Amino acid sequence: MKAIAIDTGGSHAACAIIDECRILAAEHIPVADARCFGTLLPRLAAAATVLLERCGLTARDCRGVGVSFPGIVDPFSGRILSTPKGKYEDSIALDLPEWSRECFHLPLRIENDARMALLGEKHCGTARAFDDIVMLTLGTGVGGAAMMDGRLLRGKHFQACLGGHLPVVFDGRACICGSTGCVEAEASTWALPEICRVWPGFAQSGLAREPVLDFAALFRWSAAGDAVAMAIKDRCLQVWACGAVGLVHAYDPELLVLGGAVMKSADQVLPFLDDYVHSHAWTPWGKVQLRQAELGGEAGLLGAVPLLKETCR
Repeated sequence: MKAIAIDTGGSHAACAIIDECRILAAEHIPVADARCFGTLLPRLAAAATVLLERCGLTARDCRGVGVSFPGIVDPFSGRILSTPKGKYEDSIALDLPEWSRECFHLPLRIENDARMALLGEKHCGTARAFDDIVMLTLGTGVGGAAMMDGRLLRGKHFQACLGGHLPVVFDGRACICGSTGCVEAEASTWALPEICRVWPGFAQSGLAREPVLDFAALFRWSAAGDAVAMAIKDRCLQVWACGAVGLVHAYDPELLVLGGAVMKSADQVLPFLDDYVHSHAWTPWGKVQLRQAELGGEAGLLGAVPLLKETCR
C-alpha cells in the first residue's frame, strides 16, 4: 500500500511517499510562519507532486493522504479542532479533505502527531509485537498517545492521553494549554529557556553562554559537570518520570515507548525513567517495558499507512 504522508511541526514540515514501511522519497520544508497553515498547503502539494514523479508514480497509485498535525483533530471528518497558541491558528477554518480531493483526487485522514508517531512505531517500529502501548514524545512540546488491544485511544472529544498536559506540579509554571504545572510546562524545549534563566546561579553557568538553550546544550553542560545544568537535567528527568508513571496508572500498558528529539540523549534518559517507573508504578502483574522509539522523525510519516488502512475497516 502506498500513501502520501505529511508531517507538520512548528518549525518544519515533511512530505513523503510511503510504501508500507518504506519511505520511497521525502522532502523537508521549512515553515516560515508557524501561525499560518494555509500558506503551507500549496508547497506541500507541489512537493508531493514532485516526489510522486521522482518515484515514477501518480496520485492514483496511492490509497490516500495521511497528515500528522500538532493539535487536536477529528480524524474521521478531517477537521482540525484546536491548536496550541501561536501554531497554525488559521487551520481550524480549513477544509483539508477538500484540498486533498482538489490536488490529488484522494481521501485524506489526519491525526494528532503523537498518535501518528505511535501508529508508526506499532506498524513498523519498536512496538510491533505489542497491543497495549503508551508513547511519550519529548521534544519541542511533550506528546502522549495510548493504544489498547491494538487500537488507538482517542476519546469522545479526541483528547484522550494528552500526556504532555498531565499536571505534575500543582502550583507550577503556566502551560500553553491554559493549565499550570503540566509535564510540558515543566520540561519541554519551548519551556527550557525560561526554566534555565530563573534558575539560581544561571548567570555563572555555562548555559548562560549558549546561543540556543535546548536539551542538547543542557545535557552537554551537565556531562561537563556544570552544577546548574546537572540540577536542571535532574529535575526534568523527575518530571518526565512522574508523567510516565501517571500514564502507566491511567492506561495499563505493557510497553512504554519514549520518542522525540530529547531521546538523542537516551543513554541518560531511558535508564532513569526505567528505574523510576519500576520503583513507583503500581503494576502487581509485572513490569512495564520501556523502549526507545526506533523510527525517530520518520514515525509520523510511516503512521500514514495504518491510519489510512483504518479508514477502510
